[in-house]
Amino acid sequence: MINLSRRAFTFGLSAGSAAVASSLSLHAAFAQGQTQGQTSSTTQEQAGHAKSLPPAAQFKIGRFTITALADGYADMPFGYFPGRDAKQVEEMANAMAMAKPGGIRFVFNQYLVDDGERLILIDTGPAGTLGKTGRLPSAMEAIGVRPDSIDAVIVTHMHQDHMGGLVAGGRQNFPKAEVYVDRRDVAYWTDPAKRASAPDYLKASFDISAEMMRLYPKLQQTDGDHQIVRGVSLVDMTGHTPGHIGVHLEDGGQSLIMVSDMLFPVVHPAATDINFVFEQDLEAAKAMRAKFFPRAAEEKVLIAATHMPFPGLGRIISDGGKMRWMAAEWAYQDL
Repeated sequence: MINLSRRAFTFGLSAGSAAVASSLSLHAAFAQGQTQGQTSSTTQEQAGHAKSLPPAAQFKIGRFTITALADGYADMPFGYFPGRDAKQVEEMANAMAMAKPGGIRFVFNQYLVDDGERLILIDTGPAGTLGKTGRLPSAMEAIGVRPDSIDAVIVTHMHQDHMGGLVAGGRQNFPKAEVYVDRRDVAYWTDPAKRASAPDYLKASFDISAEMMRLYPKLQQTDGDHQIVRGVSLVDMTGHTPGHIGVHLEDGGQSLIMVSDMLFPVVHPAATDINFVFEQDLEAAKAMRAKFFPRAAEEKVLIAATHMPFPGLGRIISDGGKMRWMAAEWAYQDL
């Protein structure tokens, strides 16, 4: 097991250890044998099908094959980021050409980890409870993975956009999976008094948490840093929620850390003092980012992040003394 402390952790990565071998997986079903006489309406219909294809991206970390999938997206209003006013956040988004009419677009990335023996899914998306979501099942179907073939689900924290797919439709959607979640989040999100005093926008997370506990009674409550299997470890990143965790993958001299909601598009990593309205402990979240961002930049850590543009893979770099997100090369790295 990797020796990681509760409040601060050591990446244990060398600067060159995050090389990625990748291949793009896009699953299409185009009609074959087009004739010269096809009408433009047929062409437009095919283009419409192409736009609806679920994205998938595969890359390798040692023995692990990781597939990034997406449940969809939601646009978060510019006023949802404590630490800056809405106008400042909108200006930041415009400067990056990332402003949407509804705010900043959050993608909901999930990561399927295959070590040759087990399939581990990291988070399950909001499943239709936020924005335009609910697409993870079709994404999994497109790559030929059935929900009942998932051996483990890691819930990085108990917000609705990370566990909704577990219980969508009131069903145990991953019937054979061991479910892992930090016990501090379980204590918080199953507390009736905390639900009663919570703002309305958090009520759904409490309700979905209760449903998850009901449908997965054998759920594994972990305590901070914890090894799931060889090379797959949970990393304590408390702040965003009391039991917010990351997932560290390491094998064959290569590493990746999935940081869940430590990083949000536009505002991070340029500023460590900007939070998100859903966070329970703003000061703890700021402190975690203030530790993580410089260290990640120094060590060139390969990062996967739930809400960064698909596939959410990149690095934090220092550019003239300012930190910024650099999307990682992942396609065709084996050529």
